[in-house]
Amino acid sequence: MSTLSPTVLDAMRHVGTLLQTGDFRGAHDRLQVIVEQHPDYAEALRLLGGIRLALGDTDGAEALLRRAVASDPGWAPSLATLGELLLNGGRPEEAIPLLQRAAQRMPHAALLLARYYNDQQRPAEALGIAAPLCSSGQAPADLVTQHIAALAALGRQNEAVIFYRQLTEASPDNPAAAHALAIALAAASQHAEAERTTDHALARGHKTAAVYFTHANSLIALGKFEPAEASLRECLRQEPRHIDAHNHLARLVWMRTGDSSQTTAALDQALQTFKGDEALLAAKAAILQGAGDAHGAYMCLEGPTVRAQATPALLVRAGLAALEFDPAIAQVLAERALQRSPTATAPRNLLAAALLGTGDARKALSHCEALLSGSPDDQYLVALQTIAWRLLGDARYDAYCDYARLVRPYVLQAPSSWPDLPSFLNDLKQSLERLHNPHGHPLLFQSLRHGTETTGDLTRETDPVIQALFQALDAPIRDYMAYIGNGSDPLRRRNRGAYRFNGGWSVRLRSAGYHANHVHPRGWISSAFYVDLPDVMAHASTQDGCLAFGEPSIATNPPLHAQHVVRPEPGRLVLFPSYFWHGTVPFHSEKTRLTVAFDVVPEP
Repeated sequence: MSTLSPTVLDAMRHVGTLLQTGDFRGAHDRLQVIVEQHPDYAEALRLLGGIRLALGDTDGAEALLRRAVASDPGWAPSLATLGELLLNGGRPEEAIPLLQRAAQRMPHAALLLARYYNDQQRPAEALGIAAPLCSSGQAPADLVTQHIAALAALGRQNEAVIFYRQLTEASPDNPAAAHALAIALAAASQHAEAERTTDHALARGHKTAAVYFTHANSLIALGKFEPAEASLRECLRQEPRHIDAHNHLARLVWMRTGDSSQTTAALDQALQTFKGDEALLAAKAAILQGAGDAHGAYMCLEGPTVRAQATPALLVRAGLAALEFDPAIAQVLAERALQRSPTATAPRNLLAAALLGTGDARKALSHCEALLSGSPDDQYLVALQTIAWRLLGDARYDAYCDYARLVRPYVLQAPSSWPDLPSFLNDLKQSLERLHNPHGHPLLFQSLRHGTETTGDLTRETDPVIQALFQALDAPIRDYMAYIGNGSDPLRRRNRGAYRFNGGWSVRLRSAGYHANHVHPRGWISSAFYVDLPDVMAHASTQDGCLAFGEPSIATNPPLHAQHVVRPEPGRLVLFPSYFWHGTVPFHSEKTRLTVAFDVVPEP
């Protein structure tokens, strides 16, 4: 378009002031006048589209943003804003080409792409987007996080540490490089050094919300919960809509109090300022559901989901809550989301689960098969598929879920530094007990009830006793891989003769404690290792505290029950496919039940 007049430039500056003060309606009215006078002014169209989106007019926003892109096809902010709207609306096939065009000139577009690829378990593509922009040492912290997450998903955490350490050494006064190194160290579970690195950045005045968030992550992993909570609150003071910080803070408050109202207090405060913010509402719903209040989670979102313009993401979040108490509601929400976003996986995933609850296993199976064609290693999808087969009487269920053959117990051999297994288990118990939350409240978003779970990755603990445990696990893991062999099914197809740990944790259950039935979506082979057990579990007359297989966590029609049970014994290791539904039968005892669990995945 022609050169803008000083009057228009002054008007645009005034719009910027109105936006900074939160006067969206005033900014909207000013921009409307500018767009009427200059209908091909791309930046005015883009800003007006963004305001329409903030005011809830998704369709109007999309129309304006498409006009902006048509007016100036090379203007990266318009490409990125339209791409983000489409991506959030579950239309990645339209969004990705736009974001790819903007990514090399606009880090935010690269961030959106990298996050999408990581969420879709496509780390190599995420790496291709993020790595070039992160090589300068000036990339935003969110993009660095996606770069490191991609490397970690490829089993290359140490490569990320080396890369960012070199950048930091080359620019010792660059706070962004130091922060990036801290993120890499945390991803590699080197939390003590990560904490020192963020401490140093904060001491030098680099007190951004992102640094406080990274600082808190390492403090949590180190068990320093009070300073971690303080860091998260400072992060949210600076950036009240930081969803990950809200989630982390909720976990800490829940661990400390076990009270859902205190757990969501920071979100409630943010929602007073940002009324109706869908991301904040969805975060609150997820926290309420994680705390065991699925009805409360659904009620939190029921109002916004009634709107015709409700986003697919919001409909899915509400549907996940409804799935726990009324699959029919979940089915309706999933179908609405799928209508708006026909190629999105999250609504189809929810719909498959809901259909199993409403009695249409055949239709659920067709959705599972479609989803698995794009994500064949997603263990949750395999688990849904096996439910459908079981409900339909399909013989493939018996082949995939041959519990007698594929659930394999071992007795661990004591590491060489201990005279026998009981003495090793006693030392291991002491090491693990030090890592458990003293308040006794469970973690949010976990399957355990009435117990605690460790927060760090045990496979990277420096404690020599815990290190000895994971070294001793190598022999039974390799025996299991040799035992299952090779084949075309989801378990044997991935057996390449090499593995790596993909997380390790410890669970301590107290009386009435149990694990709700679940699967491990990103695992391959999962486990239970028994360290210390109540005496009541030694009695074969009951199934108290036993490991049960085959009962789904979601409602099915007709209901399905457990089909295989393993009795725990101190020193016993149980290995099984990650897609097996499994849980723990409640028990009653004054003594706690202490276990270790881990996942392994094939070495890339």
